Amino acid sequence: MRKLGCLVLLIAALVVGALVATNMWAGAGPSNEPLAVMVPEGASLARAATELEKAGAIRSAYRFRLLARVFGGGGSIKAGEYAIPAGASQSDILTLLEEGKVRQRFVAVPEGYPSVLVHDALVRADGLSGDVAVPREGSVLPDSYAYQRGDTRAAVVERMQAAMRDYLATAWAKRKPGIAVTTPGQAIVLASIVEKETGKPAERRTVAAVYGNRLRLGMPLQADPTVIYPLTKGRPLGRRIRVSELRAKNGYNTYASPGLPVGPIANPGRASIDAVLDPAPSRALYFVADGTGGHVFADTLPQHNANVQKWYAIRRARGEM
Repeated sequence: MRKLGCLVLLIAALVVGALVATNMWAGAGPSNEPLAVMVPEGASLARAATELEKAGAIRSAYRFRLLARVFGGGGSIKAGEYAIPAGASQSDILTLLEEGKVRQRFVAVPEGYPSVLVHDALVRADGLSGDVAVPREGSVLPDSYAYQRGDTRAAVVERMQAAMRDYLATAWAKRKPGIAVTTPGQAIVLASIVEKETGKPAERRTVAAVYGNRLRLGMPLQADPTVIYPLTKGRPLGRRIRVSELRAKNGYNTYASPGLPVGPIANPGRASIDAVLDPAPSRALYFVADGTGGHVFADTLPQHNANVQKWYAIRRARGEM
């Protein structure tokens, strides 16, 4: 009977121990808030456990390693930055490490962003490393780009530029016959102007048609953003354009010279590139603001002058003139 009692006690102790260990492994962790933990490239489970303990995600690196051997899946851990949820169990943390569910950071490039602002965004991006020059204007495809802590700014720019090259090559291959631009580079230049001239998606193809029609006739494009670009490299001007600036010949100003500028004035998005490569079937040569955030288009100068007068009347009613 004594031996039987001892056996029962031993079994009970083992059961209790197993329950305690299981609770320790699957139970809530010590952190009351989300944590960021970096697992270096080539790190062992022991090194990862040390980093987790330093961050406060687990109570004991030794205990984590011990329980991982007993309850873990046996997979290798992946390097990277991990977002550890508040109260995450040791079991959940090991699953994150083994599945490589690293934290994704993003740097956003809105449509029409000039390259100086792309550079600013890269400099501000937390977790990126290294210096990078301002990208060539028009070489970056606007989008949101994921990165991990430790990635270089230069590598992110390379991905942005590769995305633009790939998209432009695909779009150019599908271009509409007879369009005004004759090279992919010209398409980017004109798309950058279209991007800056309208914020209404429904207008892009018509704006592209206006500029295409003007190019064919040898008319100056007369796009205000091309006047501003050489002054600020795409940053806001913060004031009205001066008459002297409208007359300045600098390679960009499309009031002073006919044809396209010498280069893009921003990084155009997919929709503006598509609009240039497939413009609306329109003979319009002019457009002016309509007071609602869009534009009204005209085929002839008398029609355009009448539209301008309507726009002036709207501005006078608003007290802007």
